[in-house]
Amino acid sequence: MELAIKNPLIFFDLETTGINVSADRIVEISMIKITPGGEKIVKTRRVNPQMHIPEEATAVHHISDEDVKDEPTFKEIAKSLAAFIEGCDFAGFNSNKFDVPMLAEEFIRAGVDVDFSSRRFIDVQTIFHKMEQRTLVAAYKFYCDKDLTEAHSAAADTMATYEVLKAQLDRYPDALKNDVAFLSEFSSHTRNVDFAGRVVYDDNGAEVFNFGKHKGRKVEEVFAKEPSYYNWMMDGDFPEYTKRVITRIKLRGINK
Repeated sequence: MELAIKNPLIFFDLETTGINVSADRIVEISMIKITPGGEKIVKTRRVNPQMHIPEEATAVHHISDEDVKDEPTFKEIAKSLAAFIEGCDFAGFNSNKFDVPMLAEEFIRAGVDVDFSSRRFIDVQTIFHKMEQRTLVAAYKFYCDKDLTEAHSAAADTMATYEVLKAQLDRYPDALKNDVAFLSEFSSHTRNVDFAGRVVYDDNGAEVFNFGKHKGRKVEEVFAKEPSYYNWMMDGDFPEYTKRVITRIKLRGINK
């Protein structure tokens, strides 16, 4: 089944130096932009992370320091990449938990303002786990009857994810709607305010902490009564996107 989309939809996958969104960096990014008219625009780019790629990461994606030493940094490609994804929704495999937060962090570090708040995010892994409880390699075999021979290559993983989502729509016509808004909601695990899930919406739509001693309490109320907690978070090892979210909430409280 072909995708019914109103906005361009980008399938993407990242290979990185590790899994810490705050500390690690992208070494390869692959994107397939699907336009409402059905055109596919494929871009794959290796990136110099300006840090050592740990051997355990290289063992997974087979990209070494030598492979990226002459490649551009993320900051050097950030503006052109931002232009490429402007107005697009996103889809990936485990992307809501990792790839989207990592991409957002890289844009912040590069000083390029990309507004993700109005985008839709489809996580094909979440759909798969709700329906079958498998991995991408198994999903590709299950839905497409193909072997993913180049797993952990960003380009191969990205194309496989695109094919899997289309096959999922064919397999579950009664459970899934061919609609980006529905798929985004269906594949969302949480009501995150920030990508890391440190702040979430409660049942009334208020932002509350999702960790630590103030878990379940409204962020704005905590900052009003305990201003030092905001300072502690800003000085701590939290993703930059999380810091932007709590700053917005704090400023909103001050301006009331």
